[in-house]
Amino acid sequence: MGSEVAAPAGPGVLDALSLLSQVADELVVRTVRDTHVAWLDRVQGVTCGREARGSAASTLHRGIAAAVYGGLGLGLRAASTGLGKAADSGAGPRLEDDARGRFVTSAVNGLIGDRLVRERPRMAIPMAVRAGGRDVRVDSEGLAHAFPKASGRVVVFLHGLCENEEYWNRGRAATGSTYGETLAAAGWTPVFLRANTGLGLRENGVALSALLRQLVDDWPTDVTRIALVGHSMGGLIMRAAGAVATGVDRPWTDLVSDVVTLGTPHLGAPIARGIGHGSRGLGRLPETAAFGRILDWRSLGVHDLVAGLTDDVPPLPHARYRLVAGTLTQSRRHPVGHVVGDFFVRVPSAYGRDRWGDELFPDADVLHVGRADHFDLLNHPDIHSALRRWLA
Repeated sequence: MGSEVAAPAGPGVLDALSLLSQVADELVVRTVRDTHVAWLDRVQGVTCGREARGSAASTLHRGIAAAVYGGLGLGLRAASTGLGKAADSGAGPRLEDDARGRFVTSAVNGLIGDRLVRERPRMAIPMAVRAGGRDVRVDSEGLAHAFPKASGRVVVFLHGLCENEEYWNRGRAATGSTYGETLAAAGWTPVFLRANTGLGLRENGVALSALLRQLVDDWPTDVTRIALVGHSMGGLIMRAAGAVATGVDRPWTDLVSDVVTLGTPHLGAPIARGIGHGSRGLGRLPETAAFGRILDWRSLGVHDLVAGLTDDVPPLPHARYRLVAGTLTQSRRHPVGHVVGDFFVRVPSAYGRDRWGDELFPDADVLHVGRADHFDLLNHPDIHSALRRWLA
């Protein structure tokens, strides 16, 4: 009797190549084809009149173009299917075995993670505790092995869109430390998470709430205090998790003393809003509509960044909120810094303050970091000092 072939553990390079072939067909070839035909119609309509579209030359041109694009698409679809079947057998290296592979997986999940859940579940990232580039099993044995020196004070870190837990190491050579190391020296146990940032904020919030409840239940020692630290979208997911947390026993939210958000677009991010406007604008003309469809591939996670989370997701009533905003300029009042913020998020959104003076977090502590872009907030000396003070 033959033995069954074990399913491959996690996505492999062949999964990524199969997806790339699919994207090349659905976006690149079809975009070029549709744009080509639209411009052909436009030029012929201007130079020769509408009757030229049915001429023998026009028909021949269209036939040749259809054959070329059809052949390219057929070849790419065949390649995608073949690579997918090879990936199912477990052939090829795993993306999770290498930092570059993990970078690719996280980026793709941020861009189309909701679609991956439906169409390519092996490539979809689950919400998980991470250590050493691997998921940690969230039970008594798994947590005890991953956190042998666990304390009762737990600080949870969650990254932003298209990122993973390794982004928190950014700039370590310059600062000499990371936020996790800084807080570990102060008696906290840092716990780093990874999420599929292409999913909607509320769906990720439900997953995070369930994970944190299990973490508290199976932590090696009694949890006495929890601090949440989120970069960009991570801060929104943490807010969503707090809003959906339930439980007959003491919920994990009762243990949260501090919520720190770093460049989080509480009121939305202009760049995400611009992508939506760009998609609609490009769709107005046949010559550019295909490029608009490229922008429409963006995930639910990117869609949710347009508006952020407003007052329908209230803050935890007993937690202290610490809100960090960056600007490319030294002063937040500089015209450039005021308009672009840290390039992705403006200061009012990071502080949860709208143009009419309403505040999502009226009693929050705020920190402005000058001459810092969005990713500088992942490891900045001013934030190290603030975390030591806030989480003393």
